[in-house]
Amino acid sequence: MRVTIDRLESGYAVVELEDGAFVTVPASLFPGAKEGDVFRIEADPEATEERKQLIRDLQDKLRHRKINKNKE
Repeated sequence: MRVTIDRLESGYAVVELEDGAFVTVPASLFPGAKEGDVFRIEADPEATEERKQLIRDLQDKLRHRKINKNKE
C-alpha cells in the first residue's frame, strides 16, 4: 500500500490512502516527511512470525505460572 503525505499539522500527518480516503496519524510514523512524500507500507512476514512466537511464549509462561500457583 502506498500513502501520500497530504499535510503536516501539529505533530500529525494527514495521509491519503490509495483509495482516496484520508486518515490522520502521528507524524512520528513518517520521520522527516514532507508534504507530497509517498511512502510504501507493507507487511513483514518474518517479523510477524517472530512477534506471534513471542506472544505464544508469553502465554505459555503465564499458563505455566498459573498451573504452578494452583498446585501450592
